[in-house]
Amino acid sequence: MAYRILIVDDEPALQAMVGEILARAGYETQPALTCTQALEKARAWGPHGVLLDVMLPDGDGFSLLGQLRQVRDLPVLFLSARDEDEARLRGLGLGADDYITKPFLPQELLLRLRAVLRRVYREEDAARLGRAEIDWGKSALRRDGREIPLTAKEFALLKKLWEARGNIVTIDALCGALWEGPLVGYENTLMVHIRRLREKLEEDPSHPRFLLTARGLGYRLRREEEP
Repeated sequence: MAYRILIVDDEPALQAMVGEILARAGYETQPALTCTQALEKARAWGPHGVLLDVMLPDGDGFSLLGQLRQVRDLPVLFLSARDEDEARLRGLGLGADDYITKPFLPQELLLRLRAVLRRVYREEDAARLGRAEIDWGKSALRRDGREIPLTAKEFALLKKLWEARGNIVTIDALCGALWEGPLVGYENTLMVHIRRLREKLEEDPSHPRFLLTARGLGYRLRREEEP
């Protein structure tokens, strides 16, 4: 499932940075620079979660939190430079799911957002693809009663594809999920990980049913209900 995240902040540079971090992690994002835009997009786009700044041109995040919850009940994480205890406690007291202070590490943002989404949407610990069952908790596959361990890279790759299943995940996005820093030169190594993952996931790795190649673009994990 590719979660949709609304990013509400009046700083275009931060919008772009957060949007890129989330996109590389498999999220869909929409920006909103004001309270008015945020409410419009919450109604029309239907996000799964909101990253919300405290200070906005036409209001404040504390008031907007209540308005958003009237539109739909969704998780909200404050993302603000205000690190005073009073502001943090006020946000949490109003029902925010988390409060992250700028500046932050990209991995911290992803981990805390992921934790909130897992808690709110109660993701299953296991998922099925044909005869294979993915055990997220153990980082393993089970097929025909046999447990097949996954390496850290294989697990990260499968998780990334699962979150966007049904959709193409680009080569750059997959490399970004597996490696830090410049991504030049990783495409061939990615192909090796894809091949090894297919050997564990597919009944016939040479004719994959689930882990499909989108030539020149990337890869996608086929949904079971697809013809």
